[in-house]
Amino acid sequence: MKAKEIQDLIDFISNSGLAEVKIETDEFKLSIKKYVESSGVKVETISAPAPVAIPVHSNPAPTAPAATSAPKEDTSKLLEIKSPMIGTFYRTANPDSDPFVSVGDSVAAGQTVCIIEAMKLFNEIESEISGKIVKVLVDNATPVEYDQPLFLVDPAG
Repeated sequence: MKAKEIQDLIDFISNSGLAEVKIETDEFKLSIKKYVESSGVKVETISAPAPVAIPVHSNPAPTAPAATSAPKEDTSKLLEIKSPMIGTFYRTANPDSDPFVSVGDSVAAGQTVCIIEAMKLFNEIESEISGKIVKVLVDNATPVEYDQPLFLVDPAG
């Protein structure tokens, strides 16, 4: 089963009234559960605290205004390539090869950008958008969650 087919199945189940689905073939087993609380769907979000700039002054004046942190990078025009599944993120096909894409590379829709290994299956993840890779958001060989952003892409690039 390809990553896109699994993603479509997950979307279908999340929009249906089903709470749990199990699929088992000779090649794989897939179990999807939708957790529902009395107030609706349970959504868990883990966020890291934002870094804070601490100004350092050798002779601060008592009436001087506080220093402002550096301007933030404008990411409003950037698009994300997200993980279609839970698994382990790999930037290369094998340890000796170059990454599928790096910062500054142009990608086209349908181009393989990484591999996600799930249940001993290596799934090539293809970009659904065209543009220039601005940032890789995940370290190689680390676990990723469903719908987790993997890359930031500038569609104008």
